[in-house]
Amino acid sequence: MLSIRLRVLALSFCCSFSLFSSDHAFGQNHYVKASNTDSYDLFGSSVAISGDTMVVGAKGEGSQAVGVNGPQGDNGADASGAVYVFVHDGVGWIQEAYLKASNTGAADSFGHSVAVSGDTIVVGAVHEDSSATGVGGVQTDNSADDSGAAYVFVRNGTNWSQQAYLKASNTDAGDLFGWSLAMEGDTIVVGAYEERSNESGVNGAQSDNSMNEAGAAYVFVRNGTSWSQQAYLKASNPGAGDQFGYSMALSGETLAIGARFEASNATGVNGDQSDDSADRAGGAYVFTRSGIDWSQTAYLKPSNTDQGDWFGASVALTTDLLVVGATYEDSGDPTVNGDQNDNGCPSAGAAYVFAWNGVSWNQEAYLKASNAQPRDHFGQSVAVVGDTVVVGVSDEDSNASGLNGDQSDDSLLSAGAAYLYLRNGTSWTQSAYLKSPASGEFDYFGYSVVAEGDALLVGTWGEDSSATGLGGHHGDNRAPFSGAAYTFDLGVFADAGTPFCFGDGSGAPCPCDNTGASGGGCANSATSGAVLLGAGSSSVTNDSLVLHVTNSLPNTPGLLLRGAVALGGGAGNPVGNGRLCVNPQKRWNTQFADSAGAVSYGPGLLSTDLAAVPGATLLYQWWYRDVADPCDGGFNFSNGLSVSWH
Repeated sequence: MLSIRLRVLALSFCCSFSLFSSDHAFGQNHYVKASNTDSYDLFGSSVAISGDTMVVGAKGEGSQAVGVNGPQGDNGADASGAVYVFVHDGVGWIQEAYLKASNTGAADSFGHSVAVSGDTIVVGAVHEDSSATGVGGVQTDNSADDSGAAYVFVRNGTNWSQQAYLKASNTDAGDLFGWSLAMEGDTIVVGAYEERSNESGVNGAQSDNSMNEAGAAYVFVRNGTSWSQQAYLKASNPGAGDQFGYSMALSGETLAIGARFEASNATGVNGDQSDDSADRAGGAYVFTRSGIDWSQTAYLKPSNTDQGDWFGASVALTTDLLVVGATYEDSGDPTVNGDQNDNGCPSAGAAYVFAWNGVSWNQEAYLKASNAQPRDHFGQSVAVVGDTVVVGVSDEDSNASGLNGDQSDDSLLSAGAAYLYLRNGTSWTQSAYLKSPASGEFDYFGYSVVAEGDALLVGTWGEDSSATGLGGHHGDNRAPFSGAAYTFDLGVFADAGTPFCFGDGSGAPCPCDNTGASGGGCANSATSGAVLLGAGSSSVTNDSLVLHVTNSLPNTPGLLLRGAVALGGGAGNPVGNGRLCVNPQKRWNTQFADSAGAVSYGPGLLSTDLAAVPGATLLYQWWYRDVADPCDGGFNFSNGLSVSWH
């Protein structure tokens, strides 16, 4: 399967923008609401996916039901919280279960965090108050305010039941056990970022509470149906206020833990932890397990450590990639691996990609939003699957909707967005800018994100519609902050072709290729340039490929060209203001771009005539009139797009 490489990054800087055209249909599958939607339920405050199971937390939900599938209508336990389980039946998602704690209590925030692996779900309730310790303790003594708890549920067929009630081995008021969760197979890790012991390392003493908000993490393992605590993890350099355990991710025997307020001024991997002169810069820690023994194996800092950046506010992990969000990082450069020292965009945010080379972790990429703006908090949430990274930005303000919309109008405060980045070798490019299909002020789209396989789930806990279930109507905003979630098909972004443009035969961009302003072809008389991108599957037997043109001139005619051979550039093929990238063997009939300069082709059209067969690579390009620029020939070209059919 091909990976799409859409050159949509813009070389604009903080407080200036690049423009994208929107297509609401690309990639968006389902609009998900609770079965008992109500104001201030905050549905979408946490999300998780495993295979055909999707889990959404609603930490503000207020029913006083207990257990599984209880009555949802009695809101007598305000902000007790709930979790909703959805399964994919081969056609779409349907709700399978409604989960509540076994000791539902007002303001417990059950569903603040969720994780799922196969037929097991774990749910965090950070404000649960019991003084129990360990596994299966007494739930009724609420003498430890906000100590926190976690609940394990298992599925048998289609029936869910609670299997375990987890508490810290050193339960204490205010620890917020359950703030973060990670799970894989029979291992659960629970973060308690306000835990106060002054211990360091693994399985140290827990009794000295002299270090406020140092933070801790607890590892639980299952044997049969029984759970037990395996490890108590602390940072190698615990410090008051570091908030170790604020975020975490688990992959196999490797665990990443974020400490968003860690204060050392080190940079890179395994730097000096002793100089705490960069207050709230943040850090991340990697632990690995051998047998039953855990040890810290890496201490990560960004390449541009600075006070107040909150590196470690979010983490995501696979076997060879680790992504860390820094929501208060200040650079205004909106490019990948751009200028890290430009602190002109306060709290714009950044994300950092670290790659494992078999021996050590090394920073591979520094990611920024293509429309970096102050206080957007890019990196609020992160996800990684394969060679795709997703970054949630819940405070992004544009009024765009759908895919690759206009980023320039910041009239919807905290509407939120998500950004997709794709890896080619060791290089990363932004491939998509995602917005809610019905963006609204203070929706916080992107507050939570998770990806697995081809599925992307985005939580938007501030969404206001009163719809219930799957596929309801967005427009009825009678339930403020009820919340929602959206599913997207990552396959749409990962199987649609590779943009290219040849200039001199070397594969370098065309001499006139103004990718900084347009993200695609050569600049036209509107100072941008047309971008040709693809979405869908280039499968000959199940062709759903659509080619979509943006940034063409509005209401002007053009042709889609296709060929099997790329032209090498140089003096032989400059035509007007542009470069002909393909040797056109097919020209589809004239089509006019719409008022936004957009036009689409397919599906079904693109594999006709020069019949696409599995293994064939075909090349596409958009040619269009530019009568306002007669001295350059009166027409222009987009980038080329290479599509491998399978």
